[in-house]
Amino acid sequence: MNRHATSETMMDRGNAFLKSQIDRAVTQHGVFLSALEAHEEQAEDPRFSDLCSRHLPHMREHQRMLEEYQSQLGGGSAVAKAVTGMAVSAARDLADAARGSDYARLVGDIVMARQSEDAFKTFREGGRMMGNRTLQEIGDIGERHHDAYVKEANRLVQQLFVEHVQGVDGAARLSAYTRLDAAT
Repeated sequence: MNRHATSETMMDRGNAFLKSQIDRAVTQHGVFLSALEAHEEQAEDPRFSDLCSRHLPHMREHQRMLEEYQSQLGGGSAVAKAVTGMAVSAARDLADAARGSDYARLVGDIVMARQSEDAFKTFREGGRMMGNRTLQEIGDIGERHHDAYVKEANRLVQQLFVEHVQGVDGAARLSAYTRLDAAT
């Protein structure tokens, strides 16, 4: 036996690998979706709540597509325990985030969205190279929508950053954001 074997060389291959990656994407994206749903309700800043509201329909559709593909592959059952553990962890993280600021929650959402965007991009290109049209389409749609979310979220987080540094609050914050939108 090769004593230098790493976990990467022990990784699943073939359809088992595809299933495991879809299972991971379902779980990870589910955590992101749950965060957006929670933040839509928790947000103190209406711009953050609106951002979540605008993107939730697409994110729910991506989750549905991932879960449907997972089902087609026969995946999901092997990761039930891992999903439960991750869901408990995610619920704790969401509870902790609820005590944070909109700025901190939005930064976390951007990180999760980028992670999903990367997974979708990989699915798109991998699907294209393998001739797997379903995987390619899921990846293409998901990557585009997550990219749009990240761009919009980055604009808002930058604005929140400036406002926090400058001590801007309330109505001044909303008019400053309106000016930013008009300039772009």
